[in-house]
Amino acid sequence: METGLTTAILLAAALGYACGSIPFGLLLTRIAGMGDVRKIGSGNIGATNVLRTGNKGLAAATLLLDLAKGFVPVMLAGRLFAMPGAMPEAAIGPVPVAALFAVLGHCFPVWLGFRGGKGVATNAGVSFGLAWPIGLAYALVWLGILGLTRISSLAGMSAVCAAAIVAAVMGYLSFVPALALIAVLVLWLHRANIRRLAAGTEPKVGSGK
Repeated sequence: METGLTTAILLAAALGYACGSIPFGLLLTRIAGMGDVRKIGSGNIGATNVLRTGNKGLAAATLLLDLAKGFVPVMLAGRLFAMPGAMPEAAIGPVPVAALFAVLGHCFPVWLGFRGGKGVATNAGVSFGLAWPIGLAYALVWLGILGLTRISSLAGMSAVCAAAIVAAVMGYLSFVPALALIAVLVLWLHRANIRRLAAGTEPKVGSGK
């Protein structure tokens, strides 16, 4: 791998991680005087747990900002690190690396002892940043499953898997490895939810913890 491309990939990884690691859910709830969101509900810093504070506005803001921290580094990587002879959309290139590290930053933020969220909203932003058809499929599956079941975890896991599948089917093959790795990570982080789903005890949106 050429030195210039290696440097671009490393910078894209740093950009993705830096953006992804901003814990908006925690910051917003603290600014609003609601304390540490990690001490309620599931202990997660994402929008679903912020919703358990009872403040829908904060939950919506968290969702949008978590989407943005996936979308922005992917778009910036494509613009900042494009170079002659090094396609930014290559499977091992700045764009998919920025995508992967944005989700890693959200899930394992250094500022919180590497204990963050589960990556669903951030990966939605990543999907739109990679290609709008992938993002649209992500959103439709996420909202569709959520509307049918009111189970946030099932909707999120379905959406991350759909993104990788749609990328492969629609010919965005260079993005498939990163999206597949993200899907595996998100499923692993939801392993407790999967056990509850199997047992029929997974809570629904609006039902509390």
